[in-house]
Amino acid sequence: MKTTKKNLLKVATMALVFGATLTSCTKDVINDPFSTNDIPELGTLDEARLEVIAYTPKNAIIAHRGTEFWAPEESEAAMRWARNQGADYLEIDVQMTKDGVVLALHDESLSRTTDIENVYPTREVDYTSSFTYDELLKLDIGSWFNAAVPERARESFVGLDMLCVEDVLAIAEGKRIKRDENGKRVVERDAEGNYLRTVYEPDPADNGNRPGVYIETKSPIMFPGVERQLRKVLEENGWYAADIKDLKEIETFPGKVGFANTPARVILQTFDSAGLASMKAAFAPRVMPTLYLMMDMVNSTPASYAMMINTGIKNGATHMGPNIDYVDGYPTSLNVWQTEMIRSTGMDIHAWSFNTNAQYLAYTGPYRDIAREGGAEYNACDMTFTNRTDLTIKYYKETLAPYADAGRNYFRSNESCREWGKKNGNEVLANLPDDIHASKEILDPRKVLDDLGY
Repeated sequence: MKTTKKNLLKVATMALVFGATLTSCTKDVINDPFSTNDIPELGTLDEARLEVIAYTPKNAIIAHRGTEFWAPEESEAAMRWARNQGADYLEIDVQMTKDGVVLALHDESLSRTTDIENVYPTREVDYTSSFTYDELLKLDIGSWFNAAVPERARESFVGLDMLCVEDVLAIAEGKRIKRDENGKRVVERDAEGNYLRTVYEPDPADNGNRPGVYIETKSPIMFPGVERQLRKVLEENGWYAADIKDLKEIETFPGKVGFANTPARVILQTFDSAGLASMKAAFAPRVMPTLYLMMDMVNSTPASYAMMINTGIKNGATHMGPNIDYVDGYPTSLNVWQTEMIRSTGMDIHAWSFNTNAQYLAYTGPYRDIAREGGAEYNACDMTFTNRTDLTIKYYKETLAPYADAGRNYFRSNESCREWGKKNGNEVLANLPDDIHASKEILDPRKVLDDLGY
């Protein structure tokens, strides 16, 4: 299982040959001379992490911030939409408030996605950690989207409030936030009137999907203890247990997404190596599915890339999260040779962020399979982040599945999930096909929002 310098040299040489045949499809530029002195030995994974990889599903769709495309990011509308649309995981970023509430919010600053300039005009530059959750609930996180994307604006987005992690867990379980006649969330308070928790109710528009939740700590150095607080929230809601046998049972339904009722119900992620180590410590003794996000983009070499992989392995990662070239000026970290380096360690790849068919074709098999012979080894991704769950489901069903039917199967295998599920009595994993999207419907994203009441 150990990856030696000799093996890495073989990988690098193979990548050069493979990359040369791929120039018409990808920019696979390698600047490293592949000297054995320049390629450090890659670390290895212990048995506990190998088991985590075994029960973590392949070919899954991660709904980035719910969606940035169809609704205001990380809002109740975005998360309910992603669940009903058929996402396998709801992705959120976390910050922490002054009173210890763990938020689902991307930016440390509130100026981009709220009306803070109107509500707290003297506090526009203050970070979320200087506000209580009650104060943040006064902000509107929806109106900015209508102004920024008028072609997809909806009046119902006006006045959407900021979510916390418990809200997202409830949505993943088929619930919604309970609201009063004025549309304000119903909350429970302590004797002094301080916020305790939100009240939830069954979502009348729930269609039975039970996705997992994918959580990124943003700038964890700004929120000391956020990992421990996150564990506390997950534990109180049955989404974390030191022993996976003690996880809450969440009802799932045939033909629907069911990852909320597996030990991979929560996947953690961070760009920060110190934050990665803090996650490992905070969630001990259990080893969690954990992604080390990476951007090794400018003048990337096998040596620099191996350093990032080793940093992930050293600090507890089970998966690596390279970016693709989806934004101008951000070249991909998932060229063929980079893919091969991660694969050689046994780690899974969860890549970000996919929003077009061309991107999926380039990284999930068809464009990399120059000989047109098929095979999962041409698929660089075990999971993908996307703002377009609707587009991604359509891609898997209308593009990738037909390739499999024609004898060119690019789906990553879920055999390890099936074996784990049978051995441990988890029906969701025991019956998991390689094409986990086969039973999903292709739904009109606008109609999904209509049906949810937006």
